[in-house]
Amino acid sequence: MTSAPPVQLISLGSLSANLLWNEQHAVRTGHATCSSIVQDDTLTLVNPGLPPAAMASRLHERTGQMPDRVQRVFLTSVDADHARGLEAFPDATWLAFPPELDAARERAESERDAAVEHGDEEHAESLARHLTALEQIVPTEEGPAPNIDLFPSVGVTPGCCGLLLPHEGQTILIAGDAVASQAHMLAGQILPCLDRKMAQASFTEAIEIADFIVCGRDGMIPSPGRVPESAGPGHTLPSL
Repeated sequence: MTSAPPVQLISLGSLSANLLWNEQHAVRTGHATCSSIVQDDTLTLVNPGLPPAAMASRLHERTGQMPDRVQRVFLTSVDADHARGLEAFPDATWLAFPPELDAARERAESERDAAVEHGDEEHAESLARHLTALEQIVPTEEGPAPNIDLFPSVGVTPGCCGLLLPHEGQTILIAGDAVASQAHMLAGQILPCLDRKMAQASFTEAIEIADFIVCGRDGMIPSPGRVPESAGPGHTLPSL
């Protein structure tokens, strides 16, 4: 008898603008797919992208658990789409891959300093609050629980990092935005990104190594094992 996979989808994500749908500007609020993992009685939540109240409600609807049951929250990226609901889990340890945290702090500090220089006190205060929130996220180079490994997938962001875990001889990868959706996977498309070559390499590696992928803005899908031959060049933005 097969057992249920340790990964449970909590909420499906969405892009603010989907280039595959010819959307050139934001038409909705983007948020990452949120999932939970139970390993050795440790409940880890990944990418709580909805607002705190909605995140707590979805967790209870999908698992029967309350926010105080969550021991770890792992962010594949620290941007708002992935971290909007963090405050619903004040008792949990918030985790992210060090390069992602370092880059976010550096950028926020630079923007804060620029805001101060230009006399934009409101924006400077907002960035100061953002920096305070970033300080509460613990950098980690280890998985959040036993039998969960980090899977660095840099490119879309400086430190995008997924989680890889085994299940009955197969592997499940929570990919974050390295693989945005099934449609993106089948089209061979990456999201607008920091480093196109690295993002494409991470995209390819994710598809090749995983049997199942929890996409950054979609559900859990089977991996074809290789990038489809019809793959396009990928969408990208100039490097920052």
